[in-house]
Amino acid sequence: MNMNRKLITALVTLAFLLTTAPTTLAETLGEYWGTAEEESKYYRIVEIPFPSEMALEAGCFEVMPDNRLAIGTRRGEIYLVDGAFDKNPRTTFSRYASGLDEVMGMSFRDGAFYITQQTEVTKITDTNGDGRADQFRTLSDIWGFRNYHEFAFGSKLDPEGNIWVALCLSESYNSKVPFRGWCVKVTQDGKTIPVCSGIRSPCGIGPNEHGVMFYAESQGPWNGSCSLKVLQPGGFMGHPVSFNWYPLAKEMGVETMQQAPQVPQTRSRLEVERKRVKELVPYAVVFPYRKMGRSISGFTVDRTGGKFGPFENQMFIGDFSLSVVMRATTEKVNGVWQGACYPFREGLATGLLACEFSPNGDLIVGGTNRGWPVRGPRPYALQRLDWTGKVPFEIKEVNAKPDGFLLTFTKPVDPKTAGDPSSYSMSTFTHIYQQGYGSPEVDQTNPTVTKAEVSKDGMQVQLKVNGLVQGHVHEFDCSGVRSNVDQPLLHVNAYYTLNEIPKH
Repeated sequence: MNMNRKLITALVTLAFLLTTAPTTLAETLGEYWGTAEEESKYYRIVEIPFPSEMALEAGCFEVMPDNRLAIGTRRGEIYLVDGAFDKNPRTTFSRYASGLDEVMGMSFRDGAFYITQQTEVTKITDTNGDGRADQFRTLSDIWGFRNYHEFAFGSKLDPEGNIWVALCLSESYNSKVPFRGWCVKVTQDGKTIPVCSGIRSPCGIGPNEHGVMFYAESQGPWNGSCSLKVLQPGGFMGHPVSFNWYPLAKEMGVETMQQAPQVPQTRSRLEVERKRVKELVPYAVVFPYRKMGRSISGFTVDRTGGKFGPFENQMFIGDFSLSVVMRATTEKVNGVWQGACYPFREGLATGLLACEFSPNGDLIVGGTNRGWPVRGPRPYALQRLDWTGKVPFEIKEVNAKPDGFLLTFTKPVDPKTAGDPSSYSMSTFTHIYQQGYGSPEVDQTNPTVTKAEVSKDGMQVQLKVNGLVQGHVHEFDCSGVRSNVDQPLLHVNAYYTLNEIPKH
């Protein structure tokens, strides 16, 4: 009965959004970048077919040693798919396992699946070779589970064979059972090691392009916008409601609640509070709300060796609400992780939860619209982004420098326009670090680009900037820049989170 009431409430809310003024849903979810037609010249969307009667709510992917695609679903199934990587996919699905609970993490190694579901990390094996799972071994279930919103997102096996699990809070706002709002690390022999506290509502976990474990955090209490954060052992990710489980994490040297990190001061600024609370880990990459997604989700790193275009070793991350894929890059400055995010591809068919590169270098994406309003029109979808071979003219990467930023492009720039400081405009902002839900952009400033030095090969521009603000997101608008064949940028914006200004 309680679940029926929740379903009715969700349907009424969505009906309201769809039946009010025509722009309401767009205003609620955020506008598109308006570049879908142009983007399709470089990355086309390919449908991966599945049986019409199948409600395929993909939550995670894995590429099998035999070149099949494995899909873990929110409905608790694991499917093995032949043909998903073909140029024109004609697929065959076989069900490997069922009866699981919200599969949101998957690895395959040495003949066994290692999956993360809401209640546990499980090793699953087909012992008799008939293509169906028949052995299910719990590796860890030390965290509590009491509410449908207590999702668990698991990484793939790390180089040491561990799975990192990011645990949603209870009911999105509380931590009513052990380790909700924490990250834990599960070893292959079943030992569970608490890593850090302060997580709110993750929707993706894995290594960044440098092999360091990160997770995707959603906007909400103590989170002014969505962000990528580093899972720093012993760190505090920002939401203090999970402090009550420190006595269960004695490996971290905390025996009582009095030894837990200080509770941040509400309506402060993260830059202020991280100087006061030594364990507090700042957002590495902030995704400005609506401009760059609303509910960032699963991510993966391009290790395709150039098969996916000019973005080798960059992170690709989906968004559930806006049905878009974005890029991100990170770097460590003065011992602190920070970086930038960039638009990439819009117009996917449903809310994205997972993405994975195929052996051919294509990006497979999938998800569902269940639970929250979603821009994409379908309840679920399985799609692929294939590079056409044409290189888009893009801001490839932004890096921080002591007196400004280094911009790298995917194609040589026109020296005249790229060397003109007026081709660039910048603004900065931060968020209120508060117990309340989300935050507007506040404390805005307008730095000035005083000099733009173009490299000899035309691939980079060094910007000298007056007015850098530590702790702020620096928004770039490079509308005036052209390529050396007078081509405008496909996307003119980038957003760099400047936690630290380099010393040299």
